[in-house]
Amino acid sequence: YNGKTVRLAISRNKPCPDCEGVGGKAGCEKTCQECNGRGVRVQLRQIGPGMVQQMQSACGACKGAGKSIPEKDKCKSCKGSKVYKDRKVLEVNIEKGMSHGQKIRFSGEADEIPGTIAGDVIIVVQQKDHETFKRKGADLVVTQDVSLTEALCGFTRLITTLDNRSLQIEVPAGEVTRHDSVKQVKGEGMPQHGNIFNKGNLFVHFNVVFPSTLSSDMVAKLKKVLPPAPQVMLTGEEELVSMSPVDMSQFGRGAGGGRSAHDMDEDDEGPGGAQRVQCGQN
Repeated sequence: YNGKTVRLAISRNKPCPDCEGVGGKAGCEKTCQECNGRGVRVQLRQIGPGMVQQMQSACGACKGAGKSIPEKDKCKSCKGSKVYKDRKVLEVNIEKGMSHGQKIRFSGEADEIPGTIAGDVIIVVQQKDHETFKRKGADLVVTQDVSLTEALCGFTRLITTLDNRSLQIEVPAGEVTRHDSVKQVKGEGMPQHGNIFNKGNLFVHFNVVFPSTLSSDMVAKLKKVLPPAPQVMLTGEEELVSMSPVDMSQFGRGAGGGRSAHDMDEDDEGPGGAQRVQCGQN
């Protein structure tokens, strides 16, 4: 939202300046005698009568390069490796409005092998979750818990933005705020990357917190001020049942999930319709 500059230290290979990336004296590099310049060694191993296994591995003498430098001719600085470790601090500019997974490229700042062009360093932006706001694209959403009194009578709230501004939101008296309802404040979302003056919207999600219980006196007072509840005509033939709290994930699982009892009996039978039996031991 606000942007940020981060200093990042990296370690990379650069050609040795003392030997200019040769690894030693001029013309000192010779064809490896162990692998004959191939960079790999091939071994044959008999694993059975008439069966031979061929194994290929990098040459240990030249480390797969195919060439080697005599010890006496190696550069004193890089010891024949042709490169040295260089440390550099990169200043990574996280621009306003950047999104999760966006890449920042530093051309030519990666490892450089003698005779080749240096690679690039790519920084991938990782967005952390915020304790108050959630982001989707350029829009933000914030959840506001409101009491039942506020939901029925209106309220005023302050929302602190990501740049520490205070936004005043109001629901006037007489307007009822429904549970799980959403309103939006235009132009108070994330800035668009590349056009920071164009912002998304701020969505305000209202969560009405209901009281767990009410006293008999409060119930009586509410009945006086709230619209009357519909009257139910009872004949005396109704069955009074009790209710208990339940999670909606249990919906559809009652009475065997709706399966026929005959199907469940068939599951208890063995192959070919044979009944499974259990034998007891005395």
